[in-house]
Amino acid sequence: MPAAHPSPAHWHAAHLQSLSIDPARSLLYSYSSAAHGFAAALLPHHLPLLRGSPGVLQVVPDTLFQLHTTRTPEFLGLLSPAYQPAIHNLDVASHDVVIGVLDTGIWPDSPSLADGDLPPPPAHWKGVCEAGVDFPSSSCGRKLVGARSFSRGFRAATAGRGRMGAGRRSARDRDGHGTHTATTAAGAAVANASLFGYATGTARGMAPGARVAAYKVCWPEGCLGSDILAGIDAAVADGVAVLSLSLGGGAAPYFRDTVAVGAFGATAAGVFVACSAGNSGPSGATVANSAPWVATVGAGTLDRDFPAYVTLPTGARLAGVSLYAGSAQSARPVMLPLVYGGSGDNASKLCLSGTLDPASVRGKIVLCDRGVNARVEKGAVVKAAGGAGMVLANTAASGEELVADSHLLPAVAVGKLTGDKIRDYAARGGKPMAMLSFGGTILGVRPSPVVAAFSSRGPNTVVPDVLKPDMIGPGVNILAGWTGVAGPTGLAKDGRRTRFNIISGTSMSCPHISGVAALLKAAHPNWSPAAIKSALMTTSYIVDNTNSSLRDAAGSLPATPFAFGAGHVNPQKALSPGLVYDISTNDYVVFLCSLDYSETHIRVITKMSNISCPRKSRPGDLNYPSFSVVFKKKPKHVMRYRRELTNVGPAMSVYNVKVSSPASVSVTVTPSKLLFKKVGQKQRYYVTFESKASPSHAKPDFGWISWVGNEHVVRSPVAYTWKM
Repeated sequence: MPAAHPSPAHWHAAHLQSLSIDPARSLLYSYSSAAHGFAAALLPHHLPLLRGSPGVLQVVPDTLFQLHTTRTPEFLGLLSPAYQPAIHNLDVASHDVVIGVLDTGIWPDSPSLADGDLPPPPAHWKGVCEAGVDFPSSSCGRKLVGARSFSRGFRAATAGRGRMGAGRRSARDRDGHGTHTATTAAGAAVANASLFGYATGTARGMAPGARVAAYKVCWPEGCLGSDILAGIDAAVADGVAVLSLSLGGGAAPYFRDTVAVGAFGATAAGVFVACSAGNSGPSGATVANSAPWVATVGAGTLDRDFPAYVTLPTGARLAGVSLYAGSAQSARPVMLPLVYGGSGDNASKLCLSGTLDPASVRGKIVLCDRGVNARVEKGAVVKAAGGAGMVLANTAASGEELVADSHLLPAVAVGKLTGDKIRDYAARGGKPMAMLSFGGTILGVRPSPVVAAFSSRGPNTVVPDVLKPDMIGPGVNILAGWTGVAGPTGLAKDGRRTRFNIISGTSMSCPHISGVAALLKAAHPNWSPAAIKSALMTTSYIVDNTNSSLRDAAGSLPATPFAFGAGHVNPQKALSPGLVYDISTNDYVVFLCSLDYSETHIRVITKMSNISCPRKSRPGDLNYPSFSVVFKKKPKHVMRYRRELTNVGPAMSVYNVKVSSPASVSVTVTPSKLLFKKVGQKQRYYVTFESKASPSHAKPDFGWISWVGNEHVVRSPVAYTWKM
């Protein structure tokens, strides 16, 4: 920026003016903390002017991102008696930690956002409570310490035709998603919380002592990249310690990915950034938010369930799940006629809007296949056609994964195998009948956790040498705070209101990790974002509560690191990981050099004016807490990587390496023993991976490299793929 300009905004406006583009009409945002640049609404003939202008590195079109839509603290061990003294101290320490949540806004009246006996916001906090429609500046306090709304990109992209309306311009959450994610991360403890009697107990966030700042960047049609970047930019300037983004788009090179660019700037400023992995599983190569400076979070189940049953006249009582809470739940269940595909075509089997014939479904239980339209929308379609109930049956795409919903009519969701039994029974002819019944809430479900079928999977398509997702957290049937203006289904026709809702998605697992990261930041204020992520990853667990390897809800087979990354987060162990893999901003720059990005593209991401790339660098040498080894298809291919560990445990700690590898690869680690004489000491080691697989070997393999000390095990997953 030339010295003549008092601020970046002034510089950006002057730049547009110099190209005969009116900044008053065009300039939407000026970015200065997390990124350098601006967002503008332009005409086609403006593009060559900007691209040809010497001060401009890159011009990219705005992209649309989508949201990745009580028992948890206990399930994660945050309430175990042995842990209570540490947790109390952490609660006090976390008063200084602000978690910024970029989402659909916030419902400030939620009991989970009550101030309680919190002290005033920390002195370093510079955030504001932006007044807007139905949102006075007094809406914030000591728990909710900031709220802002960003809609200029959305309004420009929809040319004012979006469903936002002038009356909605404020940080108030009219969707529910933002309040749910914010209260999952840092909600205050609220006794007797439930959704219509389901999941009753005390609802509390992961870091109930931390503060929340809400940045509303998502609107009914989605979240615009320009608004998201404005939210990140403001959050970094405001002084958040953690950023939580339960949203994502497609896979793109990092210099074209707005979230990746903004997250880089945030990480360089010392902010931990957690993002959801996406809900495009169980297909492989679907993971979103794959930049190595982001913690990418997949989803697992809890040990809690909401059983419901479909009983057939044969006496078969088939188990499923439901959160239905109407009067029929308490009434005595009765057998009713069962109908599948009222109109005989696939659209009616899916219960798509307008496909059910009221004459053939009135007063009956309708069997609907899962897929295409929303699960709760199917219930609304059945109800509108006069149906008395619904059985929602999984197909191969969802396998045995069950997600409970608060349907508008009596409804039970069942897995594919059970669904097939009911489909076969309904297709036999005669007069098929069924009865629905509801079993409330049960705890201690085994096995758990299980990787959710919807959770997006690796490998990482942007940079295959970085294993993603990084870890999983609870993301199925999660109870947290909700908006006061939408029903639990989110459907316009749902007139019910509730202070808490139960929903699922990697959107729900992401704020669990953000909240735990806030606890780690409180316990270790000087740790970098990379050190916090390393602690979360290397201490995560890979066995369930039956002491078996984590399973995958899609197909019920053992899951792999492409589904769970390093494993399921373990907050207690993460507080004391022994060793961490630290990464500096400069290490990330060298990593970007290794991707053969142009200097211009690296400058776009890093905001650095002078980039000097080393002569040789490889993406696999980034000091990451996991390994992704990509072999070329040739016999005896050898890869050698280096890593560096930092001792955050006691002085005079000794660690010995333990390697678990598949038959297709031989692994050598040198040295095999590391001695750390003092705290903070760094030690390097080198790993040689040699492929022993035949050139036709196509399926990925997996292993582990662990450093075992007296008190700690520092474990890294290794994924092996062979390049076609």
